[in-house]
Amino acid sequence: MALSLFRTLYARLALGLFLLLVIVGGLFTVLSLYSVREYTAAVNQELNRDLARNLVSDRNLVTDGQLDQEALKKLFDLYMTINPGIEIYLLGPEGRILSYSADPDRIKRNRVSLEPIRTLLAQPGAFPLPGDDPRSHDRRKVFSVTAVPFENGRSGYLYVVLRGEEYDLAESMVHSNQLLQMGAGALAISLVVGLLAGLVFFHLLTRRLSRLTDRVENFEINGELLVPETQEYPVSRGDDIDYLAARFDQMASRIAAQMDLLKDKDHQRRQMVAQVSHDLRTPLASIQGYLEALKMKQADLDSAERARFLDVALAETWRLGRLVEELFELAALEAREKQPSPEPFMMAELLHDVVQKHQPEAERASVRLRITDAEGVMVMADIAMTERVLDNLISNAIAHAPANSDVALAVRQDEDAVLLTVSDAGAGIDPQDSAHLFEPFYQGVGAANTGHAGLGLAIARRMVDLQQGRIEVRNLEPTGAEFRVWLPLASTR
Repeated sequence: MALSLFRTLYARLALGLFLLLVIVGGLFTVLSLYSVREYTAAVNQELNRDLARNLVSDRNLVTDGQLDQEALKKLFDLYMTINPGIEIYLLGPEGRILSYSADPDRIKRNRVSLEPIRTLLAQPGAFPLPGDDPRSHDRRKVFSVTAVPFENGRSGYLYVVLRGEEYDLAESMVHSNQLLQMGAGALAISLVVGLLAGLVFFHLLTRRLSRLTDRVENFEINGELLVPETQEYPVSRGDDIDYLAARFDQMASRIAAQMDLLKDKDHQRRQMVAQVSHDLRTPLASIQGYLEALKMKQADLDSAERARFLDVALAETWRLGRLVEELFELAALEAREKQPSPEPFMMAELLHDVVQKHQPEAERASVRLRITDAEGVMVMADIAMTERVLDNLISNAIAHAPANSDVALAVRQDEDAVLLTVSDAGAGIDPQDSAHLFEPFYQGVGAANTGHAGLGLAIARRMVDLQQGRIEVRNLEPTGAEFRVWLPLASTR
């Protein structure tokens, strides 16, 4: 349980916040101590800027242009008692330590650098400016300095270290006790307050992510959303979490719709397989029956009967071949293996050619093919696919048209498209069949037995869709049906 808890985003954010606060708090403490030390050093050096000069003038260290060594020794003894926090050194002209007030056993240097001394004398306001600490080989401390006369007209320096060894001991004691305790307490309070504020903020931030996670898990397990489908989620407003939630809900809705579509497609596939099996079985059974009868009774049949048996078997063979061809064509269109190659051409010329091709079929059915309107408009389409669409529509119209009636065809421009119409004078389309008319193998109740498997209109629909067109059907008054096809108009430029 504890392990799974630390796998959550909230726990990781809380742990990250705690570590960040510790790092920032520690860094702040170090920088604060350093800044306080530098600030204290600058203040100390500013306040004691004239200390060395005042010592020389107040204690009468210089008499008749010469340094009074006896007065200097008394000064060392006095300030070791009055102010143990400072250390006084007498430096020669080259920076050599000649005399001092500190413990001789603690002195590590025999000279100090004159560069910071000369800088401070030339620029009295350059604070903080540390100089060499005679008690250490590498430590540097703030100081006060003044020039004192030596023999032969040369000058030495009275060098006062403002933070001596006694000061360091006292400072370390304060830092190790009160200051550290105060700093630790302030740091702890800051960490607790910051952590609590961060946890509240992270909770407000991650609870929406938690709800989104619940929705994702529920959708993964049950395929359902935890929110009503009517609820709208802002996409352009809100933060990234709102945007992510909206996108997920949109994606889930699309997935659910696609799943429903797949189920519907699977149902259609099962129906198609069943229908294909039935439609293939019928001509095969017919062919097999006539051939078996011909073989068994060939000695008793005359030439006319044998010819009739063979004609029936051959017709069923043609029917079977046409069905298989249409199945392969529909499968290629569904898989988009067959793509159109659009080119501009005159639609009226193609219509005349197709009508001439179907004239024998129309004459056998006692139907007249008549072109009522043939505008000279250019269409941008695939010639072979468009001819196939016309073949299916004209054959379908001839099959449903009563004897001695007309099948009317027309082509004209309709706004920015070319409109092709094929109408007959048959019984029309039953309203309950209109929604399924372009589905594979669909044949309306009471439809005439035309010998087709119901794939022609489905193939026509797929080909029109591939050419960025559309097809629809409507009933005419007082009787008949009209198929209307829109295809893109070719550009005149």
